[in-house]
Amino acid sequence: MFDHVTIVEVGPRDGLQNEPKTIGLDEKVNLINLLSTSGLKQIEVGSFVNPKMVPQMADSGLVFSKITRRSDVSYSALVPNLNGYEQAKKYVPDAIAIFCSASESFSKANLNASIDESFKRISQFISLAEQDGILVRGYVSCVTDCPFEGPVPASNVAKVVAKLREFNCYEISLGDTLGKGSPETIDKMIDNVLNEVSVEILAGHFHDTSGLALKNIQVSLERGIRVFDTAVGGLGGCPFAPGAPGNVATESVLEYVQAKGFKTGVDMEVIIQAAKLARDMRHV
Repeated sequence: MFDHVTIVEVGPRDGLQNEPKTIGLDEKVNLINLLSTSGLKQIEVGSFVNPKMVPQMADSGLVFSKITRRSDVSYSALVPNLNGYEQAKKYVPDAIAIFCSASESFSKANLNASIDESFKRISQFISLAEQDGILVRGYVSCVTDCPFEGPVPASNVAKVVAKLREFNCYEISLGDTLGKGSPETIDKMIDNVLNEVSVEILAGHFHDTSGLALKNIQVSLERGIRVFDTAVGGLGGCPFAPGAPGNVATESVLEYVQAKGFKTGVDMEVIIQAAKLARDMRHV
């Protein structure tokens, strides 16, 4: 619906993955269980990546096994390769998220693979997910700027999005990984992407590094995007992207879109409680 905005809560994964303090299993479970009561329909629980590279996510399987899952909430996991998929499958996620970059340098830093090589990795398990009845969501990193290359051509983003569409992703999230995107660069990027896919399958994923996340969400709304990734309490960032401190806060986005007349189905009071819980988790 035009007047509805969907919030995808990525705090438990994209938010916590970069926290320097080890977050306990029970703390993660409590946060997700609280978020599950808020009216959110999609929560990213964890990731099945190399624990040496992202130690905060090493217990994602345990988190999946201990949370109280609600039938009206989709619980997803990020997976980088066939091994990650096989590990994730044991815990029966409702969806998996696959990820690639619009920047070659970031792809090599994040995945130790070129963009084309990352696609080959994905192709090794994407059909398995379909056979197993697990939905697939796609992420594109560095849609406007790369920490190593600087500005990323919008045409690069469009090419990557087109490839993810070939993988039958039900949704493709456009990630301003550094939070350096401006309304102008975001608009140009979306313009290019819309040459490849329809707006209905797009989502926005903005970091608030430069304080422009809400303005970039406004541009995205004007372009017809109605799904946004957020992290409760403004948690997170990317461990492979220097200078990317945090995702835009769920509570900030809720307040912003609701003030503009959009419905979300999310209880702000519960999100505020979850934001406090998230902030408390960060304190040493």
